[in-house]
Amino acid sequence: MARGSRHLLTASVALAVSAAAQAGEPPRVVASILPLHALAASVMEGVASPSLLVPPGASPHSFQLKPSDARRLQEADLVLWVGPMLETFLEKPLATLGSKALIVEVARLPGIALLPVREGGVWAEHAHDHGHERGTKAELAHQIDGHLWLDPMNGAVVVKALGELLAERDSERAAIYRARARQEVERLEELDRALASRLAAVKDEPFVVFHDAYQYFEKRYGLSAAGSITVSPERQPSAKRLANLRRTIRERGAVCVFAEPQFKAPVVASVVEGTGARTAMLDPVGASPLQPGPGAYRALLKNLAEDLAGCLMPTG
Repeated sequence: MARGSRHLLTASVALAVSAAAQAGEPPRVVASILPLHALAASVMEGVASPSLLVPPGASPHSFQLKPSDARRLQEADLVLWVGPMLETFLEKPLATLGSKALIVEVARLPGIALLPVREGGVWAEHAHDHGHERGTKAELAHQIDGHLWLDPMNGAVVVKALGELLAERDSERAAIYRARARQEVERLEELDRALASRLAAVKDEPFVVFHDAYQYFEKRYGLSAAGSITVSPERQPSAKRLANLRRTIRERGAVCVFAEPQFKAPVVASVVEGTGARTAMLDPVGASPLQPGPGAYRALLKNLAEDLAGCLMPTG
């Protein structure tokens, strides 16, 4: 079966029940990153625990699979990932799974809101500057911003889809999956309202992030990001880029410049020197002290809002 067709989440594919499910065992679910793992865990709570590939504190941008990770993928009944625009390390391993597992590419789920990668100036270069052949499937994938979980309504779409997919693959526990999914969607809707209220007072305060990972969160809550330090977390920003960014901080009156716990970034101190901007930390994917589990996704978004508001709130 072609790789593209395996991602079409049709009932016929979802009803291809694994031998494990037929024997009465719940499906073995593997999730790429902590936010997706937490959403799966919320739907499977009380039944089984999904497996997490990228541990807390690691980055999906630079992660490499170990042999034990490859074995977990081979044994999975369902694999949950964002897509090739984020977890590039999974492209080849997933292509070798054949029809063994249902591969759920979140970026392809009906109802998911997608945003393009920001280009130019204080954001990223165009995708073709990263070596992708123009017009190819690879280039199109990398034109999409993969940090889509930072909109909680995208999280709700994932939860609803997982509730149905797991119910179809494991009919013995279908009522549990669907009930858990409904509960989590209600929690996410409540969280969305709380985050909007928390961030309302700082919507107009400009800030700079370490890398451009927060666009979905910014758009959801009307925040005023002014740029990013680096185009890619693995690439050192050029002296020209840093000079342009310092000018942007002064011209825009950026209040805060945010680092990330996954990356050592002494450059942050250099960027804010002489600008009057404060520094703080933002965590887009779930590093320490978050523990994987059903509540980790909601905790991640709450922490993000608190860290933003805490630094952007006017002092004195």
